[in-house]
Amino acid sequence: MVAETARKFQALEAQAQRLMAVFTKAGYEAVAPAIIQPADVFLDVVGESLRARTYVFTDPDGSELCLRPDLTVPTCRLHLERHPACDVEARYCYNGPAFRFQPAGADAIAHPREFRQAGIEYFGSTKREEAEVEIVRLTINAVRSAGLKDFGLRIGDLGLFHALLDALEMPERWRARLRYHFWRPDAFREELARLTRDPAEAVHDLPADLMAKLNRDDLAASEAAVSAYLAENGLELVGARSISEITQGLLAAAADAAAEPLSSEAAGLIEDYLKVRAPARAAAARVRDLMENRGVDLGSAFDTYERRLKLLAGAGLDLGEIEFSAEFGRNLEYYTGFVFEIVVPALGRGSPVAGGGRYDGLLKAVGAPEAVPAVGSAIHTERLLAVVNGDGP
Repeated sequence: MVAETARKFQALEAQAQRLMAVFTKAGYEAVAPAIIQPADVFLDVVGESLRARTYVFTDPDGSELCLRPDLTVPTCRLHLERHPACDVEARYCYNGPAFRFQPAGADAIAHPREFRQAGIEYFGSTKREEAEVEIVRLTINAVRSAGLKDFGLRIGDLGLFHALLDALEMPERWRARLRYHFWRPDAFREELARLTRDPAEAVHDLPADLMAKLNRDDLAASEAAVSAYLAENGLELVGARSISEITQGLLAAAADAAAEPLSSEAAGLIEDYLKVRAPARAAAARVRDLMENRGVDLGSAFDTYERRLKLLAGAGLDLGEIEFSAEFGRNLEYYTGFVFEIVVPALGRGSPVAGGGRYDGLLKAVGAPEAVPAVGSAIHTERLLAVVNGDGP
């Protein structure tokens, strides 16, 4: 057992050297972000799925910390420490362990609790599509350098989805809600159906006397009314929601009750768009036809998608072998635009060998003064090694 563990470690180290050589040769600086990170930073930005799987603990001083569940956020924090204004273009690469809780019975190769990531992050490039294609190309070159031959490339584009919501008539709070639920298909469908059926359902189970006291034009008075209601009824705050957050939620529910339902045509278009899955070029034609038939203009988002395809083709990738899926957004909720994954049949779509995408809001979320263009990817090196060696899940 000890000998086997040592052989695996040596194999992973040899593989990492090949991966990192591809990255550093392309001008990416090798960095080693801290393994222990402030928990609040991660829990605020990674989304519900990963938040529930992050190892969190409290140190003797009372600070809440975590073992990093990925290396993108730590690399963002490292960049911010070096460049507080985040006004310089920078490329970083790394290789190191990450930690995620896995339920009992999870496959030890595809989903270990401690695993290694080798990845790249590109901050500050205004040539957005060029930067995205550079990340895809380097990630593919890296896995090929490690011996991976047969794989598929899957892409998505949250920018198209956001543009569709922006083009449809609905309150902005509904757009925000649908964007939030994008990563939770069941909740998304439930919310879309509710908005179409009867938004007033949002207040059916809420106390009428409290709702009558709320005033969207006077937040302070509304918060006072909520505080008084909780005190009068002996109710305590549960979880992390503040009085302000509870009040905002109640005001949104009241606004929903007074709104007209989302049109069935708008809901149908959203559903039809999310069903689009096809080779990348054919998907563009399907999306174009779908929008033209409904009289909807996605504006620059569609132009961006087509420009990206041209650049991918120019980088030597076969667009007929790239699958686009409109409902694909990866499982990290900080992504804001283009996303991709490298998948292999042996592991399936639930266990990609590598993946990444654009996350323009993440640096600001961890402390940058404003949003910064950012795109990156990470390779799950244990999965890569297992597939190359033919070990399988």
